[in-house]
Amino acid sequence: MRISELSRRSGVSVTTIKYYLREGLLPPGRQTSATQAEYDDQHLHRLRLIRALTGVRGLSVGAAREVLDALTEHACDTHRVLGVALGSVRVGGAPAEGSAEAAEVAELVDELGWRVHETAPARTVLAETLSSLRALGVPLDRHALLPYARLAERTAVLDLDQLDGLDDPLEAAERALLLTVLLEPALMALRRLAQENESARRHMP
Repeated sequence: MRISELSRRSGVSVTTIKYYLREGLLPPGRQTSATQAEYDDQHLHRLRLIRALTGVRGLSVGAAREVLDALTEHACDTHRVLGVALGSVRVGGAPAEGSAEAAEVAELVDELGWRVHETAPARTVLAETLSSLRALGVPLDRHALLPYARLAERTAVLDLDQLDGLDDPLEAAERALLLTVLLEPALMALRRLAQENESARRHMP
């Protein structure tokens, strides 16, 4: 397809596509003349993924390039591709800082039997949340988190079921990113609705 069709099908302007080409986020098309190039479905998938990374996940162009390079490097490893796209694998590979809460998160992951990389950013987020709660006088520990983790486990099954049948790693990464990031506010809204319902069940006549 020509760049004009790529623009139409992706919803990205020709000017922006040319910018992504200059910045190396999008690989060049097959040159058909001095001023024309042909693009294929791989360009379309990658372009949609760029939009998801920059628009939905809010990454800078430079950070998006790092993620895309990592995705290309691990294109044959679906697990790694999904981890990089969703941010569960830190591209730089820096380990989480050590703390009592980080150790407790590690114990929780071990107790659950989850296979989670030791540098996963979510470990740090969880440890920092435990620390903040304790500083505010809410002594939450990993045992209190366990039933929530089991609910998250079931949610993850539903999430990954949405990717069944997608053979293209970039398409799978794009779908996973959109489903995860865009669905999170809906999941939070459902939790609030469920809390209101449970409160009414317990406290209203």
